[in-house]
Amino acid sequence: MSHFSQIKTQIRNVESLKEALTELNIDWKQGPRPVRGYRGQTHDAEITIEQDNGYDVGFKWNGNEYELVADLQYWQQDLSVEGFLRKVTQRYAFQTVMKETARAGFQIAEQQKNEDGSIRLVVQRWSA
Repeated sequence: MSHFSQIKTQIRNVESLKEALTELNIDWKQGPRPVRGYRGQTHDAEITIEQDNGYDVGFKWNGNEYELVADLQYWQQDLSVEGFLRKVTQRYAFQTVMKETARAGFQIAEQQKNEDGSIRLVVQRWSA
């Protein structure tokens, strides 16, 4: 029986995910690579985050989105699973918004981080 948990996310763009993890100073490895779990069990994932305890965290494509894959019994991140996913998802969303606004010809006019952790962006585009 597998000890791995697979947690659904709304993450669909691997490049934005990589940028979000890098921005959060999370050391990740490009896959496919095995995510190590209980008693030598592994799961292949596109992104792997090695932990000091020998058990890994990964993001695996399920055909629709990237799922977080880990043996949660051996979770060793600074935040809870929910807190980790919330932080990664926020940075992922920020990266995605930045790319899409630039692609549409917009520039960031104002960026503000609020006390609740949310980010307020004002974008503008000059037209001729």
